[in-house]
Amino acid sequence: MKLHKEGFSSILIASLFFLCSEMLLVYFEIYKISLIGFVLGSFLPLLIFILIIQFFRLPIRKFNFKEGQVLCPADGKVVVIEEVEETEYFKDRRIQISIFMSPLNVHANFNPVSGEIQYAKYHPGLFLVAWHPKSSTDNERTTIVTKTKSGHDVLFRQVAGALARRICYYVKEGQTVKGGEEFGFIKFGSRIDLYLPLSAKIKVSLNQKVKGQLTEIAEL
Repeated sequence: MKLHKEGFSSILIASLFFLCSEMLLVYFEIYKISLIGFVLGSFLPLLIFILIIQFFRLPIRKFNFKEGQVLCPADGKVVVIEEVEETEYFKDRRIQISIFMSPLNVHANFNPVSGEIQYAKYHPGLFLVAWHPKSSTDNERTTIVTKTKSGHDVLFRQVAGALARRICYYVKEGQTVKGGEEFGFIKFGSRIDLYLPLSAKIKVSLNQKVKGQLTEIAEL
């Protein structure tokens, strides 16, 4: 387990907030005035610090990607499995699988397949709650398409949620990537949408809790 690089500034701010609150409590001797105020003043900053630390954790996992697999790109829960019209890149029917990440989940994102990046585009947008039906098309988001060795195009989309204010991705068009390796990060509540060929064999079910790099989402 290690801390993600995207969290360094947030962790520093949380640390300073916690230290300042503790110094103020001692300086003004709050514990002599109100025990409840002292407990809350100590506990809440510590809780915030712990939550931020756990949010930016990056577990070290051993995964075994096999060609033809679609690995889970993020920790969370499967909230959508349905056939839809994908309108940005394919402009045809695809199977959409959406994974919702709560603030308690690991928020690193991983390549679901190996291959060459065909398309990578950032879209500014709204910050609707991540489970809202229009969040995939109206929210801040990044769309990435990877072509596998077998010729399958897999689209995956990072979608910001109501709390998320920064989407990070580290791949570009023409780059060759490996399934299971990290490609990005989303700060706070968010989701990832996968758009797979209609021929894909889905290996997960609705409301299933999944793990990035470990859970097999589908077989191409």
